Amino acid sequence: MIERIFLDIGWMSGIGVGLALLMVIAERWLSNYGEVQIDINGKRKIKVKGGNSLLSTLAESQIFMPSACGGRGTCGACKCKVVEGGGPILPTEKPMLSASEMAENVRLSCQVKVKNDIGIMIPETFFNIRRYEASIEEIIDYTYDIKGITFKFKEGNEIDFKAGQYMQLESKPYDKVKEKAVRAYSISSKPQLKDRLQLIIRLVPEGICSTWVHKHLKVGDSVSLTGPYGDFMLKDSDADTLFVAGGSGMAPIKSMLEYLQEVGTKRNMTFFFGARTTKDLYLNEEMAEFEKHFENFSYEPVLSHATPEENWTGKTGFIMPYFEEVIKDPPNTEAYLCGSPGMIAAVTKSLKEYGVPAENIRYDDFG
Repeated sequence: MIERIFLDIGWMSGIGVGLALLMVIAERWLSNYGEVQIDINGKRKIKVKGGNSLLSTLAESQIFMPSACGGRGTCGACKCKVVEGGGPILPTEKPMLSASEMAENVRLSCQVKVKNDIGIMIPETFFNIRRYEASIEEIIDYTYDIKGITFKFKEGNEIDFKAGQYMQLESKPYDKVKEKAVRAYSISSKPQLKDRLQLIIRLVPEGICSTWVHKHLKVGDSVSLTGPYGDFMLKDSDADTLFVAGGSGMAPIKSMLEYLQEVGTKRNMTFFFGARTTKDLYLNEEMAEFEKHFENFSYEPVLSHATPEENWTGKTGFIMPYFEEVIKDPPNTEAYLCGSPGMIAAVTKSLKEYGVPAENIRYDDFG
């Protein structure tokens, strides 16, 4: 009887191994689409190996699409128009696409699998995005969960970007994380600095890339980045300007202020920075220096959960009620916002109620 049981177990194990082997063989066979062609903007044709996502396939050909979520289909940043060959729109794409986008066959490149010849349309600016190899030059602990990381490019490499743009940082495997992750972080240094740049990165609970940065990255380590990406940039004007940010949203505003410090400006500027408590405030000395440098700049931190022990005498609560103090000419006011989607939605609604034109409200959300 016991022998029979062991014999049955042996047969079942053998069948299981055989099925697993068949699945591996089938996967490789079905995923082998051979060489296919991607037609880009009707001007450029590249031959690639089929089977992977459009996002990763383009990256292998040194054409980098923005992807704040690293290709998980949750940010919607990697949209492009698929002219032909992309197959039907997938359920994973629909939450990120409007009805008009779907009608025009706009797709998420991270969800489109390159199985056959495909034609796409992408902005020409994407061809200027590059991969950069760098080493970690400096790590600054700004708060308990925010670090400033300076990346020094390999000798001879320089970058051109606009204040407000972002980079995509590639993490490396660590602990139980076996694959790299790609995440988007705003550049916090000035564009005039070409051979290095700084990113401000907040530790996200269970965040693959931010955990790698905060717990494993060291000065001298080699890393890869791509960029620059994004159109969250200053308009060329002398309009009254509101900056609104929270947390690591400080990064692009810092870059904009450093840029304006270099080129000069006549703008009337106010920077509202939202935080919970005083331990969430940082770069206070730098903001004080900006107040000394610019004739018409004010830094206004606003705490939502200040405790009596902190003896905080500054602004508290929500940022929006304080707009009345600074918005004097709504049609001639521009706003630049960086923070969570909820914050941006609330601030945008308030600004419109104060009369700031929608086209003058620019934002970069990192939700």
